[in-house]
Amino acid sequence: MRPIDDNLPEDAAPEVILSLGGLHCASCVARAEKALRAAPGVVEASVNLASARAFVRISGGDAGAAVQAARSAGFEAEPLLDTPEHAAREAETRAAEIQRLLRSFLVAAILTLPIFVLEMGAHLVPGMAGALAESVGTRPLHLLYFVLATAVQFGPGLRFYRTGWPPLRRGSPDMNSLVMLGSSAAWGYSVVAVFFAGVLPAGTANVYFEASAVIITLILAGRYLEARARGRAGDAIRRLVSLQPRLARVRRNGQELEIPVERVQRGELVLLRPGEQVPVDGEVTEGESWLDESMVSGEPMPVAKSAGDEVIGGTINGSGALSFRATRVGADTVLARIVRMVEQAQGAKLPIQALADRVTQVFVPVIIAIALLTFLAWLWLGPQPALTFALVNAVAVLIIACPCAMGLATPTSIMVGSGKAAELGLLFRKGEALQLLSEVDTVALDKTGTLTLGKPVLEQVVAAPGMDADEALRLAASVEQRSEHPIAAAIVAGARGRGLELATPDGFRSKTGLGATGTVAGREVAVGAARFMAGLGVEPEPLAEAAAAAADEGGTPLYVALDGRLAALVVVADPLKPGARDAVAALRGFGLRVLMLTGDDGRTAAAVARSAGVDDWQAELMPADKAESIGRLQAEGRRVAFVGDGINDAPALARAEVGIAIGTGTDIAIDSAQLVLMSGDLAHLPTARALSSATMRNIRQNLFWAFAYNASLVPVAAGVLYPATGLLLSPMLAALAMALSSLCVVGNALRLRGFRPPGLTSSSVPTSR
Repeated sequence: MRPIDDNLPEDAAPEVILSLGGLHCASCVARAEKALRAAPGVVEASVNLASARAFVRISGGDAGAAVQAARSAGFEAEPLLDTPEHAAREAETRAAEIQRLLRSFLVAAILTLPIFVLEMGAHLVPGMAGALAESVGTRPLHLLYFVLATAVQFGPGLRFYRTGWPPLRRGSPDMNSLVMLGSSAAWGYSVVAVFFAGVLPAGTANVYFEASAVIITLILAGRYLEARARGRAGDAIRRLVSLQPRLARVRRNGQELEIPVERVQRGELVLLRPGEQVPVDGEVTEGESWLDESMVSGEPMPVAKSAGDEVIGGTINGSGALSFRATRVGADTVLARIVRMVEQAQGAKLPIQALADRVTQVFVPVIIAIALLTFLAWLWLGPQPALTFALVNAVAVLIIACPCAMGLATPTSIMVGSGKAAELGLLFRKGEALQLLSEVDTVALDKTGTLTLGKPVLEQVVAAPGMDADEALRLAASVEQRSEHPIAAAIVAGARGRGLELATPDGFRSKTGLGATGTVAGREVAVGAARFMAGLGVEPEPLAEAAAAAADEGGTPLYVALDGRLAALVVVADPLKPGARDAVAALRGFGLRVLMLTGDDGRTAAAVARSAGVDDWQAELMPADKAESIGRLQAEGRRVAFVGDGINDAPALARAEVGIAIGTGTDIAIDSAQLVLMSGDLAHLPTARALSSATMRNIRQNLFWAFAYNASLVPVAAGVLYPATGLLLSPMLAALAMALSSLCVVGNALRLRGFRPPGLTSSSVPTSR
């Protein structure tokens, strides 16, 4: 697996991530985005309600103006740092806010309970109203309600005035403004009824202290539960950040020093003991061990490491000791870049969210207008006491409206879905790929390095009559030691893998594209193609049939001659990756058309296509040809995902609706992709498709619930059912329904944490480096 490079194009403004405080609903998101976009130098801004993040592209990269703009709009703001210390501070801030909400809820509940029991009991328990009037008196009861409700209104409920009044004053009210207006209307009307009853029409001097207190109590309860649930939605990022070790052991001036990981410098020698976490990325200089890289690749099998191998910060060392040279530190490490890319994916706004954004931009003003119309309609047309009916129904409309649910519907699912993807070794570099991948109907695969291992291996040795296969291979490999050709390296590796001891050749000579010769232990050895053998006077006919069969299967057949006699046929091929055929079958099981696009020759491509089980294939394509092939598919109305790993795949990756890069591929391919499969295992491809579909299904469920809730209950709160059924929705039930709506959306999104990858027909074996 190669390091991820997420550098932006030179002409693109760099992105800054801000941590925002004070976001409560979709209206807050719209207000924050409007303020940020108006800041000097800001090119684009996107705010995520679920993660409380602002993703801002700034010309020049200075976040100061954006931070000031967010603060001026009434939000807490600071640049986000991907460090364990910053993550710990955020966790402390989040925990403190949850504790404040719990404390406020408990105080409100204790103060509200006597009002609720006495007032509701008087309505529901026969004879209780008369007994209270005789024993306590109506006036003392109302004064008690006033004291308790006022303590709730301006104690725990003061937060709604602090956060709701500023946006209302600026003409952009939010959810807090609705709560403030609704509870204040119920409380204020009750104060007038108790202390200035003479100014109200006869029969309308009713008190609603229980409504104002219960509204605040229930909304605080909902906010507390929602804060806890939303905290769990961001667990993936916090787990990734927590993987960054705090300390590193380095060798400086002949001494071993333990220093904070952020002080490690590029090129420094880092020492790693058994069982420790790798502090930064680097290249092993000494020692051997096995490393658990599952946090990056999603693969459970440890990977062997020795001198020259790459190690990745955050991975866990096994039982061996290693020394390595630091190559990437700080924000340049693979883990830091993964964290940054997951955050960017979580902050993305998918195309499906466009409708919700358009609605929420005007939602709160429309609700206030509906509440005002409800008040006037009941005052004009309602039964007596008309003022009481008008007030109660207008307050119910204000309270039941919930832009929170609409604002959380998409980003919460994105957070959980992309976080789960990261745990499985799937890195969505662009959040919109979460949606687009679920919509593709065609998957085009590169061959070399994607479907196949990308390097030749020795597959077969066939001895000529009267010859020994192992001896022929040993002598051939001894000669090929002197060649730098990948096929020669495959022959050498294959011989050594069979335990054969190679000798030093004399008089090595090679002829480009044909073969090589040399002398080993006094024997003349020749290795090469049929034409090469013919030129040496060796007749390859006895093994020609086996050579033709191997070529039809995509292999490269080479002949071995000893002392001028045909000795053996060796077959070298680039085999399918373990699990590749199962992955293709799984994709076809989703109803997708699977193609292979390759620059290799037609016979090899046909053999690999047959072996992999793809629907169709195209061969001998240049990089631009692959992109054109995808363009033709798109012109036919198909939505295409392309999977590749090489520099030559970059145009096709960029052209496809979803470009998917193999994490073991080149940096250029990874830069051109929207999704990176961190390991080379193609089993992750159907997993990515299944997770994308599950996430989109979850988002649609959330949006349906959020819109259905408001579309159905706002009219009920306004009283449209009253003429036919006599049914009205009390403000207390409206507050309960509003709190539950947000919890339902967040709870549904959290179900994605239980996503399990689809099983393949057989286990795929993860590839090691």
